[in-house]
Amino acid sequence: MQYDHHTFHNLMLGKAEQSAATIKEHVGKDPMRLKFHFMPPAYWMNDPNGLIYYQGEYHMFYQFHPYSAEWGPMHWGHAKSKDLVHWEHLPIALAPSEVYDLDQKGGCFSGSAVDDNGILTLIYTGTIMKEGRVIQTQCLASSTDSVTFQKYVGNPVISVPPEGSSSDFRDPKVWKHEDKWYMVVGSSKDGKGRALLYRSNDLYVWEYVSVLAESDGTMGTMWECPDIFQLGDRYVLMFSPMGMGEKKASYLTGSLDYSSGKFTWDYCGEVDCGFEYYAPQSFLDDNGRRIIIGWLNAWDWMPWFKSFGPTKANYWCGAMSLPRTVELDTGGRLKFLPVEQLQTLRKEHYVVENVLVEEGRRPVPKEMNGDCLEIMVKFSLEDCDAEEFGLRLRCSEDGKETLISYDVNSKVLRFDRSRSDSFSEGVRTCMLETTANGLVALQIFVDTTCIEIYANEGRSVMSNNIYPDPASTGIDIFCRGGKVKMLSLNVWKLESIWR
Repeated sequence: MQYDHHTFHNLMLGKAEQSAATIKEHVGKDPMRLKFHFMPPAYWMNDPNGLIYYQGEYHMFYQFHPYSAEWGPMHWGHAKSKDLVHWEHLPIALAPSEVYDLDQKGGCFSGSAVDDNGILTLIYTGTIMKEGRVIQTQCLASSTDSVTFQKYVGNPVISVPPEGSSSDFRDPKVWKHEDKWYMVVGSSKDGKGRALLYRSNDLYVWEYVSVLAESDGTMGTMWECPDIFQLGDRYVLMFSPMGMGEKKASYLTGSLDYSSGKFTWDYCGEVDCGFEYYAPQSFLDDNGRRIIIGWLNAWDWMPWFKSFGPTKANYWCGAMSLPRTVELDTGGRLKFLPVEQLQTLRKEHYVVENVLVEEGRRPVPKEMNGDCLEIMVKFSLEDCDAEEFGLRLRCSEDGKETLISYDVNSKVLRFDRSRSDSFSEGVRTCMLETTANGLVALQIFVDTTCIEIYANEGRSVMSNNIYPDPASTGIDIFCRGGKVKMLSLNVWKLESIWR
């Protein structure tokens, strides 16, 4: 039977919806499911796509495989929110259905969303394999009701990469500047990552402008999910580099010349120093805040990768980070803070103040224990003679624990999950200069299988997955080689966003 394009797309969407629906209720009962991080109803997710504040609501699309808890032909899942915290699942927006995106090793890859005179428009990468080669093209789909999307009959709108770039040609991020649309696309050349710039009057006909920026050989072999945006009088180019060792979400700050299409930078930093944070995408909300969300997992080509986690056995894999604001700090550096709306999740509140922590471990009151918490702790380095101090989280009676510590001499913040559970491994570190008044201040979000750390007002951020026993909920403060003053410890129990 022959179908027209629109009917066949709807047929593929219907099959995908039905597949996810059959397992959704079972998956929802898994005690490892995150309680206040966004996840699809079931199966596999990766990159956030199409983040946009549109007609009074936040929309999030995401890479979704609705047939298993493993990566497969990519669909676009869809959800919306009024507050960036509580999310409503919507029908799947895109499914592979055309010659340019229907492939077992391809699909509707990552992209972005824009408001085109009231029409919610998605721009994505169609991916297929042909004779062992990847073919990636940029495609459009649009909606008049912000729920059902039709692919543009003239797709792809960009059918080949520019001459000289590799066949890696994906993840379009589109924005409007003055009266023109611009698109940045991730690519590479000769094993060096680069971002390509395009320009359009109408989203449908695109002109290649330039190589916006490229690696000097030290910044990865391919730049995935590039995103460029303005903060104050500077521009930020954010990307997820492949083949850059420990780094997996980087940013450059500098200036953008629209006429030449060149981005010039003078500072390079990391968006997140943890094991699991990839493909962040940014958007502007109605208050003018620049907000990013990333995927809380790692790819199999990363040096520390072991697997995507044990939750596959429970028919799901993948979650999104908490939404974070992006602000310009000194010297071109960025700082990232959890959005204020997350405070609406706070329930019971516990406080301990002015405690001198001496050698060893000091359990906190048992009512502070939990697996769904926000923790704010401040240590003073004044009169501190300790070598190291910090917190042990998700502790159990049989010695399981997740360690967050600060080394006073080296000024290094350390996350150690080697004793978190029977699965997780590894230590991540990052430099953490103390605040001007000599404090180490940590804001920590503990969810069932994830810990996000915002240190010293978001100047260093770490996101990591752990998979402890649900009964491992203890917390204690520790100190080694002396003593340190803990000025305050605030703990909030957080409510689940899922009903």
